[in-house]
Amino acid sequence: MSRSPSSAAPASGLRFAVVGNPENRRTTMFADAVHAAGHPAPRVLAWRDVLRGRCAFTSGELVRIDSPGENAEVDRLLRDTDDPTRVEGTALWHRRFTAAVREVTVAARRAGAATTAEPEDVAVMFDKRLCHARLAAAGVPVPPALAGPVGGWSGRDGLREQLRAAGISRAFVKPAHGSSASGVVALTVGGPGRVRATTSVETTADGCLHNSLRVRHFTSEAEVAALVDALVPDGIHVERWLPKASQGGRAADLRVVVVAGRATHAVVRTSRHPMTNLHLGGARGDLDAARAAIRAAGGGFTDVLEMAERAAACFPGTLCVGVDILPVTGWRRFAVGEVNAFGDLLPRLTGLPGSGAEGLDTYAAQVAAAPTFVQSAAPAVQQNTARTPTAAAAQAAVQDATRTPAPAPAPAAATAPAAAAPATVQNAARAAASVPARAAVRRAERKEHHHDTTA
Repeated sequence: MSRSPSSAAPASGLRFAVVGNPENRRTTMFADAVHAAGHPAPRVLAWRDVLRGRCAFTSGELVRIDSPGENAEVDRLLRDTDDPTRVEGTALWHRRFTAAVREVTVAARRAGAATTAEPEDVAVMFDKRLCHARLAAAGVPVPPALAGPVGGWSGRDGLREQLRAAGISRAFVKPAHGSSASGVVALTVGGPGRVRATTSVETTADGCLHNSLRVRHFTSEAEVAALVDALVPDGIHVERWLPKASQGGRAADLRVVVVAGRATHAVVRTSRHPMTNLHLGGARGDLDAARAAIRAAGGGFTDVLEMAERAAACFPGTLCVGVDILPVTGWRRFAVGEVNAFGDLLPRLTGLPGSGAEGLDTYAAQVAAAPTFVQSAAPAVQQNTARTPTAAAAQAAVQDATRTPAPAPAPAAATAPAAAAPATVQNAARAAASVPARAAVRRAERKEHHHDTTA
């Protein structure tokens, strides 16, 4: 059984560094959590400096790689735009950002430091096509998706024809490298000339796409075609639009935060639109009501948490992920919509009862789990990626800083995935398969705490 986040010894001697935007609340909230745990204040390395090649680490540090978002200068460095509302440029953003994460990781390991995220994990989470494929290969429920590339709206390889061939009349069209619902289109397709697209994207007279805070609808096929054609060059992921469960007459889904393999925080998000993001008019829903609805439908909330843990296990080299769970109408079935590398920004949300993170926000839970993560992530990281020659020394230095013994390597999974799967997908499948083995123990823990009324 994995240790709960709060079971890590406080003030273990671990030192933190953060690669982020110093002015951003993500950075300041994490620094507050580090201070509250009795650790020295984290060193902050600004993304604007890191992207210009200026970064240095020290032996024994644990380096948190945080979001580069909400900073115009950083956005300009990543995708060559002076307008942060622009939708286009995500493919360039992905290439530059993932290259920067790799460079940070190499620099950290050479210095004897460790990181909270594996570069390959981050690259896959920021490519919805690869993320969907990895989850599916590991047996995690996901919405059906188009498998091949989309060549625009019209033509034999166009979106309209591919949806018709797949028998899909309602779909989500997502920029492959987008986040925060940027460029997302909820699409309904009928017969000739019958389409409806719901999106927060605004198309200007020059054909450029801009994000806005207002959700709008397009019913002209020419407008929808222009929108899709503008999204395609950066790559799109298209999946079946599952009819979501509702709460209070509003569409609902769940964000579950998983820290060091354990589901610690959960929030219901509701909206009168298909997208539940809070900046688009979404609102936090009632988690107790969701639990009751799941129980009334014959399920258990613990099963939802275990699904999130299985999804997170596909990214074993990353300390914390946010998993979007899609409940289908009636709260009877669930699928994983996305796994977010930076899905922990949930202010004032404390840990689930029985999770081991009670009373802790998402950042405090990560600080508490960090010493154990540094040790337990090492075997999975060694399997998943070709590591730098100094990586083992880096891991040893950080483990020594935690002053706790390294665990024995985990046994191999009993069932191997298909031999044709790439090695990284095989490793993800093994990690996901190990979650059910821990599930019974965790279910018993939660039941013992009398917090999971669905158990």
